[in-house]
Amino acid sequence: MRGARNLAPGGRERRVEVDCPVCVGDWKRCRFATCPKLRGVREWTREAQRHQGTSLYGATPPAAFVGQWGYPRVLVGPLLPPTDVDVSLMDAEERWLGLPLQEILRLRMSMVRGKRPQRVEVAAPDDRPLEALQEVAMASDPVYAEMELTKRPNLDIYFSPRGKPMGPSAPFESFELAENPTVPRRVDYIVSDGDLRAGPGTWDLYEHGIGQRHLTRLLSVGLLGQTRHRRLVPTEWSITAIDDIVGKHLRDRVRYHPELGEVHLYGAGAVANNVQILLLPGPWMFEALEGWEGHPAGPASDFERAWGRKDYPTNLVGAYHASRLPVLEHLDTIRRQAIALVFLEVYREWIPLGVWRFREVAREAFRRRGRRFSSLDEALEVLRGRLRIPLDRWLQKSTLYSFYRNQRRLEDFVEPSSARSHY
Repeated sequence: MRGARNLAPGGRERRVEVDCPVCVGDWKRCRFATCPKLRGVREWTREAQRHQGTSLYGATPPAAFVGQWGYPRVLVGPLLPPTDVDVSLMDAEERWLGLPLQEILRLRMSMVRGKRPQRVEVAAPDDRPLEALQEVAMASDPVYAEMELTKRPNLDIYFSPRGKPMGPSAPFESFELAENPTVPRRVDYIVSDGDLRAGPGTWDLYEHGIGQRHLTRLLSVGLLGQTRHRRLVPTEWSITAIDDIVGKHLRDRVRYHPELGEVHLYGAGAVANNVQILLLPGPWMFEALEGWEGHPAGPASDFERAWGRKDYPTNLVGAYHASRLPVLEHLDTIRRQAIALVFLEVYREWIPLGVWRFREVAREAFRRRGRRFSSLDEALEVLRGRLRIPLDRWLQKSTLYSFYRNQRRLEDFVEPSSARSHY
């Protein structure tokens, strides 16, 4: 896909997201046996290692991974558990909100990642392993497969700012499906259309109920877009690309809805993250602010006005698009547009699990009953009690809050009805 490299994570994203006392933000220096954040799962993984060989047979969730290091020659491969276990939860982040962080890590450590180098231009099936991986990406249900590794898996952990953690990995020499995958009819139709661009194809599948994880897999293994432009897209980039593509289509509808008539506040917390969403009357605008408990620097922010951004949100990068999508989904559902301020608060106990948590926690917030206020000041008093980082620090960094406070409205120039003369 042309332009995919522009979605590469920024330096700040990796420095902040993967910060810890041992690796000091450089995840390459981390070793699984010494990371203090992984102490609770260390013994479990040592036990699992004793049972791992070079031949694997099991069900993939389904899941596939495309790396970004060495682009345009990247590491590609499937994820399989070393034993025949229930894999339905291993890649389903939308079902993780109620789980402890260590349990999520245990689920991710239960899968072995096969890897082999592949040029991104080779997205069309030209060999059996890649063709099998693309069939896995199209599937809606777990698929049984077998993989032959060249050596026993290495148990070093892979932390990513955007994607879910990766556990054991090893090069593979063969990968074959043991059954025919279950492929939704709409997915088969769109993938087979070699003249349809990736954007419209993604939106069509989203409109037909295909979820974000499924769309990410399809884009990542080169199954979306016009045939001559199809490429393998690193998983981290495809996560943000899907959030952005779907969000832009929703925004084109939302900005023609009537404006919200009052102030709304929604909130939810899970997996050591807190998401609070403030909706203000006005035309569509969006700002996301991300603050880390204990970090001396104030929250970072990125924003857009009614017609979107012309540049990339370099402060929040993937978190920006992941938090914007649920807001647009909600506004489109209630058929309103609004000025949205999203406060993304990350607690000290957080470990890197990817930007999916902002998307899913925000969706959870909208599933709950929000609060409505007649004035912004009333909403801010409630919001103040929901944040650990002082609210004043957030508001000082917010561009749209200042804009909303200082903008002049049409009613400011209209004489109140009680003061008008009656004839």
